[in-house]
Amino acid sequence: MRRILAQARKELIQITRDKLALTLALVLPIALLMLLGSSISLSVTELPLVVQDLDNSAASRSLLEAFRNSLTFHVVAWPVNKPPMEAFTANEARAALIIDRGFGRALARGGDAQAQILIDASDSNTAKLIQGYSSQIVNAWNSTAGGAQRLLPVKALIRLWYNPGRVTKKFYGPGIFVLGLSMFPPLLAALAMSREGEQQTLLQVYVSSIPAHQFLLGKILAFMVIGFAEWVIMLGLLFTYFGLSFAGDPTPFFVASILYFFCVATYGTMIGAAIPSQAAAIQAVALGGFLLVFLLSGLIFPVENIPPGLRWISNFVWGRYYMEIVRDALLEGGGWAAMWFNVLVIGIIGGVFFLLSWRRMRRMQLSI
Repeated sequence: MRRILAQARKELIQITRDKLALTLALVLPIALLMLLGSSISLSVTELPLVVQDLDNSAASRSLLEAFRNSLTFHVVAWPVNKPPMEAFTANEARAALIIDRGFGRALARGGDAQAQILIDASDSNTAKLIQGYSSQIVNAWNSTAGGAQRLLPVKALIRLWYNPGRVTKKFYGPGIFVLGLSMFPPLLAALAMSREGEQQTLLQVYVSSIPAHQFLLGKILAFMVIGFAEWVIMLGLLFTYFGLSFAGDPTPFFVASILYFFCVATYGTMIGAAIPSQAAAIQAVALGGFLLVFLLSGLIFPVENIPPGLRWISNFVWGRYYMEIVRDALLEGGGWAAMWFNVLVIGIIGGVFFLLSWRRMRRMQLSI
């Protein structure tokens, strides 16, 4: 144990002396969390909407007013005699509301009236949101139909759970938190290991009496400390700037965090031991620590939406399991009953990384 602590102390001293590495370890995760956590938004507001009211009746003006009062749309003036598609090509609108002649007369007779909504679907996600918001506005207006209350046979009472304000930061904040922990500790660990390979200082370890597992555990412990420091800083931002708090039993989150520090530090150590080149090690860590976690962990979109040909890869992405644990701890509060499997998988993946690192180091020691 003394050798392990001495190795960890040596690594920490080297990092504190390297100002660039220290900045990489503590400042960049904060910038990443603040920038990505605030810039990505699931809500859509102030979408430009052109309107062609060919009826110009009290009912059509009432429907137009419903769209104008919405936070989602911003009504843009558009000549009645110009095709609304020209507003799309001129990038002046993302949707168009067309109310035909006879709209008010049809409603007054108790018949069905139609209003057409054209949507620019070049951005499929935004188009889907526009379609949903437009339907909600029309349904809400339709229940009163310009002031005449209609009795509907079925009325659904909707209540939003976990995030009733639909605050995007509360969804993406935990995801960026996991992304930061998945990137920087393994990157520093890989650079430390690969640098020793480039400078041939690793040969001193091979000819020394320190066993491979003690050497690796010392390095892993040092970068677990770095991960813990990042964890404390970014968790403080989640509790303050992002307005989150623990929703239930936090012990699965604490246990999983320790295992995740071990997992990502071991991953970086494994990469550095296998690739004695800092440039190549950075690319390898970027693939696993950033690209896979960013795309296949459920950070941006649900795992279920990933094409089946790639979805199976997400089962081996360690960030996916930790992300579910973090979101459960800060939003849902399922506790051990919901998250025990994720905690177990993180520990297993970390153990596999350590075994591969140890076999690599052990084989190289025996060959000296």
